[in-house]
Amino acid sequence: MSTARPLDLDTPTRTLRAVKTAGVLFGLGAGGLIDGILFHQLLQWHHLICFSCHPGATIDDVRRNILADGLFSAVAFGLTVAGVSKLWGALRSGGALLPGRILPGAAAVGWGLFNLVEGVIDHHLLQIHHVRPGPGQLGWDLAFLASGVLLVLGGLRLMRAAPRGARAGLSAG
Repeated sequence: MSTARPLDLDTPTRTLRAVKTAGVLFGLGAGGLIDGILFHQLLQWHHLICFSCHPGATIDDVRRNILADGLFSAVAFGLTVAGVSKLWGALRSGGALLPGRILPGAAAVGWGLFNLVEGVIDHHLLQIHHVRPGPGQLGWDLAFLASGVLLVLGGLRLMRAAPRGARAGLSAG
């Protein structure tokens, strides 16, 4: 028989954790959407999987690019919706006012985590695409990773800069 008791968190602490989770989920999704819109569609530097990033590409290769990019965007949108849903639930719990710097800080952490995970896995380990393929691609890939580090560090700093009461989940920041 276990003597351990369930972790009993007060409502403001649960709300603060939910807001942080919401922010990270939102940041992951928004980072993915920004990546897809900017690099895949507007700049057309790469696709999730570069089927057509070679001279002999066919229309079927382009269609596979579009499908892979669409699935990528759907997952990113799902993460964004999950973040908004989690935030909505946290605010409806009525435990505390929204800590002002916590949400944008957590969102920046989420966006930075997206850049780091996507950059390490897709650009370096699997090499399914690079930020900008061709001459200098390593520099672009490293700059993308550096942006992830800066976003995480900036987000953490923003959350730490929140007033003490907001970090405790007791008042607005």
